[in-house]
Amino acid sequence: MSTENNVSIGVVGAGLAGCEAAWQLAMRGIPVTLYEMRPKVTTPAHKTALPAELVCSNSLKSLDVSNAHGLLKSEMELAGSLIVKSAKNNSLPAGQALAVDRECFSKDIDQQLSACPQITRQNIEVKDILSLKKEHSHIILATGPLTSDDLSASLFSLLDDDGLFFYDAIAPVVFTDSVDMTVAFKASRYGKGDSDYINCPMNRVEYYRLMDNLVSSEKVPFNSFEQAKHFEGCLPVEVMASRGPDTLSFGPMKPVGLIDPRSGEQPYAVLQLRQENMSGTLFNLVGCQTRMVWSEQERVFRQIPGLEKCEFARLGSMHRNTYVNAPKHLKANLELEKQKGIYLSGQITGVEGYVESASMGIWVAMCIFAEITGITAPQPDPHTMIGALVNYLMTASKDRFQPMNSNFGLITPYSGEKKLKKKDKRLYLSELALVNWQNQLMQLNWDKISAD
Repeated sequence: MSTENNVSIGVVGAGLAGCEAAWQLAMRGIPVTLYEMRPKVTTPAHKTALPAELVCSNSLKSLDVSNAHGLLKSEMELAGSLIVKSAKNNSLPAGQALAVDRECFSKDIDQQLSACPQITRQNIEVKDILSLKKEHSHIILATGPLTSDDLSASLFSLLDDDGLFFYDAIAPVVFTDSVDMTVAFKASRYGKGDSDYINCPMNRVEYYRLMDNLVSSEKVPFNSFEQAKHFEGCLPVEVMASRGPDTLSFGPMKPVGLIDPRSGEQPYAVLQLRQENMSGTLFNLVGCQTRMVWSEQERVFRQIPGLEKCEFARLGSMHRNTYVNAPKHLKANLELEKQKGIYLSGQITGVEGYVESASMGIWVAMCIFAEITGITAPQPDPHTMIGALVNYLMTASKDRFQPMNSNFGLITPYSGEKKLKKKDKRLYLSELALVNWQNQLMQLNWDKISAD
């Protein structure tokens, strides 16, 4: 392998994605400077100065390869993931889940980064991206959901529009094939255009029961660094319900222009589901962004006709986050469209979750490695989980972009796909995904330059 002599990578943020990207490049002989503002500048969520600190749950979710998160970790392992290896070395008993001792996990990563001669660590706050770019050929921003105000402002100025968001307002997403279409029906209001929406009709009793449940449900409390302040354009569904029992029936759940084919009449209210991905395997609950705890979301939304047995690919949330409108501002290699040499990685790209964030560190490292060594750049393969996540970032709606976690609904179906039970189908897709991912690694010689 040969690299240009003037290649220098600056990685901003020593979270999961930043550590993974820095490690992957350093293991391939590429010098990296890893910038982390802690402990000189703290965040409201972090408690230590260690890299890769897990500030929420200590679980990296399932290890089962027929589970989307298990498949994602298996792909990362094939790429020599620092995060997955350290997690397994510091795991706790948790059944099929990969749970870790937080402190041991972060200390392990800290030691490995410090022992790597190709990684230089700097504990300073990066405030201006273009100033840092003068020192490095490539910049990777991996600063996560609590990006500092100054760095957020610097990124905002590079995007030059409203493409940087500061709060998630996420509605639940369900698997399309889990919706009961003997009750729900596809239609657009007044029959205009194609039947793009799935509609779940409610009678008066069902609607007011939903309103009562929304108002009385248990909510996630605000963290100390969050304000209990809502924007009128993205109110939680339970806040709308609390403003009066008819608010939703005159708002996002209005039935006007929709006819239930079972009765030939207009329902009292309708919950609409809108397509979430290109393949149509996922639909989101329109207007249902929420702060309800996850168990309450499952209970409340499954009382809506047509959703009694629905399976959730993603549950709703509202919390402080910093992420870009990826389909508008990022290339497939996670480079900014308007700024050559500046890349994003981790949660700021619009993926959701620990492992998803770390996987973007691997992807951006692969893309930069290909560029500086003259190898053909990898393209996101939507039949792999990592490729499917990147593909989502590229193809999601620019007007309604929301963060996404890994799930099988993102993987593009094969034509003539086998008719299998759900568990068997997911195992089948996982097996094909791992073969495809291994082939992609071989094309980069990535598997021959392993972090192991």
